[in-house]
Amino acid sequence: MRITGYRSLWTVHQWGRPVGDANGVVTGGVTEVPVLLVETDGGLTGVGLGAHTDVARIFPAVEGQDPRAVTALYDRMLAHTFKSGHSGSVFGTIGAFDMALWDLKAKMAGEPLWRTLGAADRFVPGYASGLDIALGDEELVALYSGWAGRGFTGAKIKGGLDTDRDIGRLEAVADVLRGNTRSPALMLDVNETWGRHQAVRLLARIENRVELAWIEEPVRRWDVRGNRAVARTGRTPVATGENLTGLEQFRPLLAADALQVVQTAGVWGITHFLRVATLAHGHDLPVSPVGYHANPLAHAAAAVPNHLATEVQDTGMPVGITVDQVLADGGIVLGDTPGLGISVDEPAFAGLDADAGWTRPDGPHVRPRRAGLRLTPETGATDRPSPIGSTERESTP
Repeated sequence: MRITGYRSLWTVHQWGRPVGDANGVVTGGVTEVPVLLVETDGGLTGVGLGAHTDVARIFPAVEGQDPRAVTALYDRMLAHTFKSGHSGSVFGTIGAFDMALWDLKAKMAGEPLWRTLGAADRFVPGYASGLDIALGDEELVALYSGWAGRGFTGAKIKGGLDTDRDIGRLEAVADVLRGNTRSPALMLDVNETWGRHQAVRLLARIENRVELAWIEEPVRRWDVRGNRAVARTGRTPVATGENLTGLEQFRPLLAADALQVVQTAGVWGITHFLRVATLAHGHDLPVSPVGYHANPLAHAAAAVPNHLATEVQDTGMPVGITVDQVLADGGIVLGDTPGLGISVDEPAFAGLDADAGWTRPDGPHVRPRRAGLRLTPETGATDRPSPIGSTERESTP
């Protein structure tokens, strides 16, 4: 069987509520989901999810190849971009292809990907996470009450703009989860919005009130000294890595013992996750995939020995996407459908709004000008952060 072509599609995820983080909020609650379909001469189609803007550039590296050689093809795609580098959108495109190739490999074997990768158990432990910074207190409690009803015992909230607000929200979510456990696992994700000078001070305030399982992206992703300072002065583990691309970006952090929970993003592909997990395992560190639509990394997480927990962001799926998995008992129960278990209903994509929100120039992916430079809590953050398109305020934490 050989790779013959690809199709680039997109759909949307309808959250039914505002979603975002300290960097911005999509008030309409609709985000884009790029879909890459890789075609073969044997009639099978592989599904990859994630932005793939460099698809025309990367495809020649895999065209005509046998998709079963997926790890070799991953390196072939990296080699294809050797001179110009493979970070950013290039790495995302490689990840989308890689996901589709693993999907094909398992489909050719007639088994779910978790079986192909050597996992023995279809259950993947998870924690709840809702991109929830714009929710009011009652909305926050209602959201995590739903997760508690599915057996979840851990949760991550978005914060970083107002420490007192973050503490109150963490305590509220803890109260919800205590119906399942006497000691919930609580995480706070500030999405690189603190400077090194703030991170140590603000984390200490939080630790006086709340025990955290980890603090996520307290400073810039590449700041080895900053992440190490946070890890050394506090008692809370540092988690980061979702925005790092390639093992070479993890090495300095691991060599300096600057992080304690190693993360990867779902949009970087299966092979990247497996390699990062092995690198982390060599340092006796746990690995935790960051959530993405359809939870594709759950199959790989089931197969690595140092998986801690997978982030699960929503109970619904994008329009036209169905997945053979169930969210129950505090995690993901993977099914038996061959491959990733993802089915695509292309007619359902017709007529969708192409400007869903997340990737607009004022979306949450754009770092605010005052991030890392704030001295006081952001004005108004006790209720909710500024929506997309509003004028940024100058004062903050």
